[in-house]
Amino acid sequence: MIRIGLLGASMIAPYAIIEPARSRRDVQVVAVAARDAARAHTYALQHDIGSYAECYAELIARNDIDLVYVGLPPSLHRDWTIRALEAGKAVLCEKPFALDAGEAREMTAVSVACGRPLLEAFHYRFHGTMRRVTTIVRDKLGPLVAMSAVAAGPGPESRGDIRWQAGLGGGALMDLGCYAVHALRTLASCEPIIDGARMMMDGGVDAATSAELRFDSCPEVRMECAFLAPKFTNALRIVGERGSLEVEGFLLPQYGGCIRLNLGGLERQEPLPPGTTFAAQLDHVVDVLAGRAEPLTGGKDAVANMLVLGAIRAACRAHAPMAGS
Repeated sequence: MIRIGLLGASMIAPYAIIEPARSRRDVQVVAVAARDAARAHTYALQHDIGSYAECYAELIARNDIDLVYVGLPPSLHRDWTIRALEAGKAVLCEKPFALDAGEAREMTAVSVACGRPLLEAFHYRFHGTMRRVTTIVRDKLGPLVAMSAVAAGPGPESRGDIRWQAGLGGGALMDLGCYAVHALRTLASCEPIIDGARMMMDGGVDAATSAELRFDSCPEVRMECAFLAPKFTNALRIVGERGSLEVEGFLLPQYGGCIRLNLGGLERQEPLPPGTTFAAQLDHVVDVLAGRAEPLTGGKDAVANMLVLGAIRAACRAHAPMAGS
C-alpha cells in the first residue's frame, strides 16, 4: 500500500490524485494539509479523506505517508519538496517544477542525496497518447523538419488566482507553456536554442507567450501559450521528411481529440488511446516506487525544462513586450 499525503487543498488534486487512487487497492490518500487547519478539515470532509494535518510540516512528519503530492503554488515547490524528501518521503511535485532552474537543481540534488524519488506531474507524458506519438515520430516520419505546440485557454477569471500572481510563479508560460516546451523537448530528444520570443504582459504576468526554437534534430519549432483563447486548445504538429502528424488533445486526451497522420500522401485518423492522463500518471508513480520503472519526469529532465523556460523569458526581455489588454 502506497499512502499519499496532499500538500495543498488544491483544485487539481481530486483529478490528479484522489479519483485515480480510489480505483486502486494499492494506493490510499490518507491526509491533507492546507494553509490553515480549518481549510484542510473542510477539504478532507469534501473529498472523504481520512484525516488532515494542522500544517504542512505536520503532514510531512507523519509516519503513515509514503508519497507527498505537492500541489502548492510554484513559489512553494522548492522548500516543501526538499522538506518532504528530507523527511524520507517520495514526492510528486506539480508543474511547473520550480520557479527557475537553480531551484530545480537544488530539489534534484536533495532527491539524489536522500535516495527518494522525485517526479514532476506532467500527467500527459505518461498516457498512451504521448507514447503513441513518440513512436510514430521515431519510426515513421523520418528526419524532422518542423514542429509546433500550442497550449492555450481562457485563463482564470479571478485576478486573485495564483496564475495571475507573478510572485507565486504565475503566467501563461509557467502554467501552460511548460507543457508545450516539455512536449517539444520530449519529441526532439535534445535541448533547444531560443531564436526569438515575445510576451504579452497583463498585470505583471504574461497573458501570452510565443517562442521560436531550434533543435539539432529539428530546425523550425514554435511554441505558443496563452490565457486569451476562447476555449482550451492543446495541439501538436510534427512534420518529417516522410510525413506529418497532428494531435488534438494531447494534454487531456480523456476529453477527446485524435491523431491525424499523413504518410506518403495517404491520410488517416487514429482515436486517442483510452484512460485518463491522471490514472496513467499514478500508474507510473506506483511503478517507480515499486522499482519497476525509471522516472520519466523530474531530475535532469525537470532542470532542463526550467532552463528552457528561463531562456524564453530572457529572450522576451530582449524585445519590448507587447501591450497588455
